[in-house]
Amino acid sequence: MDFPGYAAQPDHELDLLTGALLIARDAYPGLDWNQQLGELSALSEPLLRLGLSHLPARAQARALADHLALRCGFRGNTEDYYDPRNSFLNDVLALRRGIPISLSVLYVEVSRRAGVRASGVGFPGHFLVRLDDGASPIVIDPFNGGEVLDETALSALLKRSNYRQPFSREMLAPTPVRHVIARMLMNLRGIYASRADYPRLLLVIDRFLDLMPESTEELRDRGYLHARLGAAEAAVADLEAYVDRLPHAGDVAEVRQAILKLRGRSGTEN
Repeated sequence: MDFPGYAAQPDHELDLLTGALLIARDAYPGLDWNQQLGELSALSEPLLRLGLSHLPARAQARALADHLALRCGFRGNTEDYYDPRNSFLNDVLALRRGIPISLSVLYVEVSRRAGVRASGVGFPGHFLVRLDDGASPIVIDPFNGGEVLDETALSALLKRSNYRQPFSREMLAPTPVRHVIARMLMNLRGIYASRADYPRLLLVIDRFLDLMPESTEELRDRGYLHARLGAAEAAVADLEAYVDRLPHAGDVAEVRQAILKLRGRSGTEN
């Protein structure tokens, strides 16, 4: 399956692992899909033997942390947080390093294979994992060794992210797969933009718009990026689509001027 085909699926059919590996395949066209599946299965096998599905969520969390963080060495890459490899699941598996969202994807996939009900949580500023045992769900932080976070810790985490709203339990709702994959792409977007790596940035924005075709800001930004890369026709198409969608946006006059310039015209539009 290619990424546009993946993104075109209904939300309930989107698979988290498939989306994460498709992102990785953009960076590694020869990615061995079966190898990645095999590594995840091998990671989950020791946990599967523990019968975690019958344990309370806190015991599940301890088993996950002992296995993945302590024995296997998965941890947050605090030394080089903005290395793009932190966003590619195959690199996370190989290097045992990642960022909150990629490590959360890893924890979720290993947990599910071990019989644990796990889901990603798009907590403001720091992705987390939720474990549900049918009684009292808990939240863990794969970036910091899989530690369990209570409400005090979550409030402190929220404060460190400079989020203006107070903590609420609604922030711990499972995040839909489409939004998890979009957030992974947005992380890469920031990295490639900071490095002025425009060809890779363009691909990431393409992927994001495949997932979120209604996103107008990214449509406009892709138009400007096309212009930077010398693709005037594609730039005009994106910028005109942006103006059509948001004819009263604050930057419409600027965008119209950019369109005129790309067409080799001057003055105002007739």
